[in-house]
Amino acid sequence: MEVVNTLGRRKTAVARVYVSEGKGNITINNRELNEYFPNGTLQYIVKQPLNILGVADQYDIKINLDGGGIKGQAEAARLGIARAMVEINAENKPELKHAGLMTRDPREVERKKPGQPKARKRFQFSKR
Repeated sequence: MEVVNTLGRRKTAVARVYVSEGKGNITINNRELNEYFPNGTLQYIVKQPLNILGVADQYDIKINLDGGGIKGQAEAARLGIARAMVEINAENKPELKHAGLMTRDPREVERKKPGQPKARKRFQFSKR
């Protein structure tokens, strides 16, 4: 098997995921998974597609993460890994889709408008 590469996005985070056969090592920006994401919840998010399919120790994964915050980066990596698993074996898709891992979350931050303090908030108004 050659290297399979996919893309995952969430908010402004972009994850370029490279999957090859191996022993289950996950490297993010040339650092180990538990070093890059010390928080156990974020590690769980990244590993979710692998745990659902039960293939956590069959693939080595290299991820280049860019932009966004840590939660967005973890979810972008999750989408990239899920897409790679489907590219490797199309029979994985229904299982991952049922778990909700194949959908790109379209929610983005709304831009701030002029004449307002935030995107939707208005300055205090009084008629008198």
